[in-house]
Amino acid sequence: MRYVLGIESSCDETAASVIENGRIVRSSIIASQIDSHRQYGGVVPEIASRKHLDNVSEVVEKALSDANVTFDDIDGIAVTNGPGLIGALLVGVCYAKAAAFALGKPLIGVHHIEGHIFSSVFEYSPIEYPALALIVSGGHTDIFLIRKPHEYERLGHTRDDAAGEAFDKIARLLGLGYPGGPVVDRLALTGDAKRAKLVYRPPQIPDAPFDFSFSGLKTATQRFIRENELTPVADLDNVPEPILDVCASFQHAVVKTLCGTLERAIEEYQPMMVLTGGGVVCNSALRTALREVGDKMGVEVRIPTPKFTTDNAAMIAAAGYARLMRGERAGSNLEANPVMKLHTTETLRSKRFKM
Repeated sequence: MRYVLGIESSCDETAASVIENGRIVRSSIIASQIDSHRQYGGVVPEIASRKHLDNVSEVVEKALSDANVTFDDIDGIAVTNGPGLIGALLVGVCYAKAAAFALGKPLIGVHHIEGHIFSSVFEYSPIEYPALALIVSGGHTDIFLIRKPHEYERLGHTRDDAAGEAFDKIARLLGLGYPGGPVVDRLALTGDAKRAKLVYRPPQIPDAPFDFSFSGLKTATQRFIRENELTPVADLDNVPEPILDVCASFQHAVVKTLCGTLERAIEEYQPMMVLTGGGVVCNSALRTALREVGDKMGVEVRIPTPKFTTDNAAMIAAAGYARLMRGERAGSNLEANPVMKLHTTETLRSKRFKM
């Protein structure tokens, strides 16, 4: 098997990619819908589905053209079949199933998070096991233990908001627009986290020491905004200093929570390496902190370039390639599953821990 076509449509990005031998990106095309959703302050599922219908054929054709291959050259097709928005997922799954059937090509469904786990294969050597994976995005905040290929044990997950979701909600409160994460990151660079002292302490969850919770931080930030009578930003080119400080303080708390939890997981499970992925890994402060975690804990932390951290089809093709090489195949009964689970087991521990 040489060429795999990947298709991703789980949320608001219509993406297609051709991967060679599981590691070489021959093409990666993404049709963004940000402009369509910005006025609503978030993704509107119905609009996302319709945009996928409009874009999927053109995006796939562009991916094939840029890779200088045709459908006849493709050896397998990989598609995200969960989790995500059901209407959005259905567009990709139906297209992939139809193409596979018409062309007589092998088909495989890929879990979206597994795609993120594979997002570092294009820039690093093969994964060594056991490994930990920290996936941080608008919809997911999870830590997995991967003892061997394709066997995932979820050590922890968010109890409420995902980290990226929390970024967007705070950005909305501050009038920073959508998507909010990149704007908060940019403004935090000139803010002072110490000046905006958020009254917040990460929760202790005795039976699940690797779980996350960001609702308390969101509430603390809302309280600070209210008590200091901060008003939404009217001009992003002239942001008041107190808003800059809130961005810096909020971002610092998120990064500290993520990396503190990751350090405890590294200490307990002693992985060969740590894999990271998801759109929040684009955050400059988190990228710096992850490198510091690697240096401090003496373990390789793999941080993909930003173009592979956000939703893309290259990661889906890479994960699909690995499964197709194992002999896995999906049939015509492949379904879109908006609540699809990746982990085979879930770790719950009763011991208490210090944050």
